[in-house]
Amino acid sequence: MGASTPHTPHARLWPLRFVSVEALSGLVLLAAAALALGWANSSLAPGYEALWHLPLGLGVARYLPAHDLHFWVNDGLMTLFFLVVGLEIRRELHDGSLSDPRVATLPILAAVGGVIVPALLYVLVNTDPVARRGWAIPTATDIAFAVGVLSLIPRVPAALRMLLLTLAIIDDIAAILVIAFFYSGGIAVAGLATVAGGIVLVLVLQWLGARSPLAYVLPGIIVWYGMLSAGAHPTLAGVILGLLTPATAAFGRFKRVPSGTPSPVEHVEALLHPYVAFGIMPLFALANAGVSLGGLDLSAGAPLTVGAGIVLGLVVGKPLGILLVSLAAVRSRVCVLPDGVRWRHMLLLGLLGGIGFTMSIFISNLAFADAQLLASAKFAVLVASALAASLGWVLGRAQAPAVSAAARA
Repeated sequence: MGASTPHTPHARLWPLRFVSVEALSGLVLLAAAALALGWANSSLAPGYEALWHLPLGLGVARYLPAHDLHFWVNDGLMTLFFLVVGLEIRRELHDGSLSDPRVATLPILAAVGGVIVPALLYVLVNTDPVARRGWAIPTATDIAFAVGVLSLIPRVPAALRMLLLTLAIIDDIAAILVIAFFYSGGIAVAGLATVAGGIVLVLVLQWLGARSPLAYVLPGIIVWYGMLSAGAHPTLAGVILGLLTPATAAFGRFKRVPSGTPSPVEHVEALLHPYVAFGIMPLFALANAGVSLGGLDLSAGAPLTVGAGIVLGLVVGKPLGILLVSLAAVRSRVCVLPDGVRWRHMLLLGLLGGIGFTMSIFISNLAFADAQLLASAKFAVLVASALAASLGWVLGRAQAPAVSAAARA
């Protein structure tokens, strides 16, 4: 995920493992979304709705009221998705692209442009205060879909893959901050005290040198419950736990470890990533991409402007923001394009950045309580992501012969 030299063999191999998993999981994610959309618009649609509204109390009603299956997918299992995101950020800050400002500058600035411009375009289209709550929906990039599309394009510069991965992680950081500051309710002090207690337990276990991931399950649940009780979105607990995970093999009281021992960040990420990529993310897509088109009214009003703002933001705003900010940064000599990467590749990067899907749908659920606005937002995310993916694939395939000729020259 950048040109910096990782410190361990595990770190050197990580981008290859990560890209291969994400590329394949993007296809699984697409299949799950297609299944959900077809299911919600078939004669079996009542069963789709009934499934996700199935109440589950987990036998702890005294402490946590019963919620439906949709809640446990979006607010429970997705915590593991955010945990993997937090682990990625932690590792990149330690020995990846984000550890070297010279390498990280271009994708960081490009990602900022890819967040600001789509949000501005959305706000320009939506003047209604309720509709404007969705301003952050078109700012996200789905790394699995984006990497999946990129893997279908031949002869892409290796540096472009690293740029895409870094940009997607910066997007994740931005989305996490947006959720924390704009889509969480009022903060309850008692809940924060519970979060603090869980964090202290994590730090104590680390000081004792506990290496088994199972040892951190209970403190993790305490942090998750504290976030829920505090009024913040509980999935943010995953990010906190990921950022707290040691990035070196030696930690706590035990400073000596056998040579080649992976760090907890590497170990836990390698353990969870396949389950998140092939299990939790497709399940999330299945639970959230089932938009009923029969009752969807995009003829006028807020549903129309919400949908238009999301499509405009992802398909136009993302590539425009990424390209313009990158151009300004390179022309002002703040950073340079990596070896082998040309401006046509940056346009491709911008289009792939417009594949919002997972995080965009996640933010849609937080932004809108109105069923019609939520359905419009989800449908627009699906359309925009498909359009951005198609345009990126066509552009990438058109560039491939030119890249090949340049390589021979």
